[in-house]
Amino acid sequence: MRDGGRVSAAIEVLTEIEARHFPVKMALKRWGETARYAGSKDRAFVSGLVLDALRRKRSLGWMMADVSARSVMLGVLAFMWKWPVERIAEAAAEEHGFGALTDVERERLTAPISTDSAPAPVAGDYPDWLEPHLARALGPDQAAEMRALSERAPVDLRVNTLKTDVERCAKALALIDAAPAGVLATAFRIPAPAAADRTPSVEAVPAFSKGWFEVQDLGSQIAAAVAGDVKGKQVLDFCAGGGGKTLALAAAMGNSGQIFAHDSDARRLADTIRRGQRAGVRNLQIRSPIEATPLKGLEGKIDVVFVDAPCTGAGTWRRHPDAKWRLSPDQLAKRQIEQDSVLEDAAAFVKAGGRMIYVTCSLLTEENEDRVAAFLERHPEFTVKPIALDGVTHVTPEGYLRLTPHRAGTDGFFAAVLQRASYTP
Repeated sequence: MRDGGRVSAAIEVLTEIEARHFPVKMALKRWGETARYAGSKDRAFVSGLVLDALRRKRSLGWMMADVSARSVMLGVLAFMWKWPVERIAEAAAEEHGFGALTDVERERLTAPISTDSAPAPVAGDYPDWLEPHLARALGPDQAAEMRALSERAPVDLRVNTLKTDVERCAKALALIDAAPAGVLATAFRIPAPAAADRTPSVEAVPAFSKGWFEVQDLGSQIAAAVAGDVKGKQVLDFCAGGGGKTLALAAAMGNSGQIFAHDSDARRLADTIRRGQRAGVRNLQIRSPIEATPLKGLEGKIDVVFVDAPCTGAGTWRRHPDAKWRLSPDQLAKRQIEQDSVLEDAAAFVKAGGRMIYVTCSLLTEENEDRVAAFLERHPEFTVKPIALDGVTHVTPEGYLRLTPHRAGTDGFFAAVLQRASYTP
């Protein structure tokens, strides 16, 4: 495909997302099924263009004085991908292009409207209704954080110490330009790709099939490390999902003790089994909800209960920019109910003197500090244990971990350690 056809396809996909409220993966899949002629580079180009448009569609629409899919896409090409106007015009006029540029479009591409006077949600690229929530959570850093959340994200990797050591794995990761990410010795990073480029295929590296490393955002790795010393412990990953943090916890345990993986959706756990086998995890028990009482017998016996709670995912908008446009006030309220419920259920498994780790990949205070405060009010037998991790400075005065793209260079994450009293008064 030539540039014009690629851009036309991206406009088509973005239009469908806007009209039908499809998740971006579904819309790209539907386009791919009808575009059998498109090669892997074409698909990567179209996908990158659509995702960048979703990252900054409000500010680009403002700069172009037109919020249509076509205008936003033109804005991506000019202001994010840095295409000269003549290259855009040439692509537009191609046989399968998107139609000749108008005089107004040329003017805006040459002299865009400044976002300096734009409302905060427009300049920051998020829905209006989220303004008070983000202002509360991010304070004076709000504008910088929202700009960071509109950038492309790097690919972070975690060395699996059950299969190899950091030095040995580093040599294998050098093949895909991965370098130490900092903070954690086992964390490596591939920088975010340039416009229209793809990151290297990490799964094609032989070391991946050997189980030497996993793809996991640095923020997620740090959140897992908040669990502290877990060697020889009884650990329950209460919302295990696909198993990313389960595997990180298992590696920290060194195949000692026992780790139980549970999730309310049995389908998610299937991937955990496969990944655990590849990673060399030998102390994992899957507790599937297809059993009548999957966690029976664990009540009050677990040293560390890890709760990676369901949330809005507001900290992952760099990777999933369509999610911010589909989020609604009702969904936020629903997530808070779910978070209260999962904390209540998980607490029953924490033994006296044990700890519960509450984690979300959200930036919103309503899903983080507020939920912890509500839980502590219901459960005075728990107290906050301030987080202390070597090299981690993003700890709030209350002792919580708060990671954000601008401050920490990671996805947005929150974590709290809740310690149960050693005895009941």
